[in-house]
Amino acid sequence: MEFTFAGRVIEWRGPAPYYYLPVPDEESADIREVAAMASYGWGVIPVAARIGDVDFETSLFPKDGGYLLPLKAAVRAPQQITVGDEISVEMTVRLQH
Repeated sequence: MEFTFAGRVIEWRGPAPYYYLPVPDEESADIREVAAMASYGWGVIPVAARIGDVDFETSLFPKDGGYLLPLKAAVRAPQQITVGDEISVEMTVRLQH
């Protein structure tokens, strides 16, 4: 299951700041349909993603009926991505076997 979408980077402040790209509603609905086949527990969904020329693997976090794509420093730094930036991502849900 592959997606391409854009969104605005948000920050959630916990013990340390975390940066996320919210997955749009339409894509979140499609992901929910395969969540049982993709999740390895706690509702997180493993994905492979690409932002610019940076490829990475992570897991989507469920939030308020949608999902958040975590953006680690190793992903943000090469592109100088910060809170409020509008970015595009290519993402593939990795189904568990």
